[in-house]
Amino acid sequence: MSVHSMVHAGGRGPALCDPHGVTDRSAAVLDVVDSMRDDVIGATGDLVRIPSVGGTDAECDVQQHVADVLAGDGYDVDHWRLDLDELTNDPDFPGVEVERDEAWGVVGRLPGAAPDEARTLMLNGHVDVVPTGDADAWHDAPFDATVRSGSMFGRGTCDMKAGLVASIVAARAIRQAGIRLRGDLIVASVVGEEDGGLGTFATLKRGWTADACVIGEPTDLDVIPANAGALTFRLRIRGLATHAARRTDGVSAIDKFVPVLDALHRLEERRHADVDPLAARWERAHPLSIGAVHAGDWASSVPDLLVAEGRLGVAVGEPMEEARRQLEEAVAAVCADDSWLSEHPVEVEWWGGQFASGRLPDDSDLIDVARSAHGRATNGSDGIDVYAAPYGSDLRLLTGIGGIPTIQYGPGDVALAHGPLERVEIDDVMTAARAMAVMAIDVCGVA
Repeated sequence: MSVHSMVHAGGRGPALCDPHGVTDRSAAVLDVVDSMRDDVIGATGDLVRIPSVGGTDAECDVQQHVADVLAGDGYDVDHWRLDLDELTNDPDFPGVEVERDEAWGVVGRLPGAAPDEARTLMLNGHVDVVPTGDADAWHDAPFDATVRSGSMFGRGTCDMKAGLVASIVAARAIRQAGIRLRGDLIVASVVGEEDGGLGTFATLKRGWTADACVIGEPTDLDVIPANAGALTFRLRIRGLATHAARRTDGVSAIDKFVPVLDALHRLEERRHADVDPLAARWERAHPLSIGAVHAGDWASSVPDLLVAEGRLGVAVGEPMEEARRQLEEAVAAVCADDSWLSEHPVEVEWWGGQFASGRLPDDSDLIDVARSAHGRATNGSDGIDVYAAPYGSDLRLLTGIGGIPTIQYGPGDVALAHGPLERVEIDDVMTAARAMAVMAIDVCGVA
């Protein structure tokens, strides 16, 4: 089957299928999901044990594994090698922070009975993970997928392999319950989310689309319809090297970084004077942070170069160009007030991941769909919050370049992601799978 024959253009069908007549089917699917707890644990563990750190060969290995799983579940599978040169040279390319010689995309489609008349739902998840950091900080080996006290521990459990498993299990339960959806159900497994969005960008450029999308990112089972953006930047501050014994004859690049850092702190304060109501819950809705500083090469020398790398948060709805302008002007103002920096201005470079902000269109019904599905998945026992996240994600690519109404909803607390205590509660993965199955029925309809 060709790629083009597998792609559903979307944009057809009602905004939300009439739930009358599907209640019994939803209940049947939830019963099937409940019987699959061991499958959820096993499938999550299988993914976590593949150490798919961004840019490593294991990124390719985990995609092969997902492709095999989807094929075994009866999907039409599109498993293709990404043309990295073509993608990175695309004017819309969102950026990348690690080198890759090879990368693969995986999309599985369960064809609907009436795809021209019903909506298509995409369930999107990334399989790349961040490095593990200090091994001594981990209680459990980061890729052992240890299960203890109702949780699975390990890199990628929370961010976000459990969310992808919930998506796959939701679709599997629908099939095992004997239900045929009217619209197509698509599962997209992507790489490179952590460093810019390569995989989702490639999936969209491949031609895959949908009428609605749910990303299984860790939201603690809340609904996130918007993200702040994040722009990676690099500062180069020049000094004048000399022997440390004659320190005052030189100019320390470290000393010149101090007023720049102070100016960035003040800029962060100014940029939070007015925050979008969806993001008001956060102390810093779109933070500005310095994450790496390198200076000097000898203890007895005055350092003549400091390189600082950081992340500039982009407010919800703010153009990236405006955020960049504000940082560049703040740095330029420091240089203008310093005799050395006015002659040797700080160099600002924008590199790596360039995450725009993203937002679900106001006329979308997807939040209501998620609220209803979550309520049925929890028998109404668990409320749900709606808010914007202070970090970038593939949501902005799907809503922006793809024009696909998208939310994030998934198991896990993002505060545990990227750290040595990363874990996900198995009960939350089960709830996510239950809710995603109901969402699929509500969005795609039942034949």
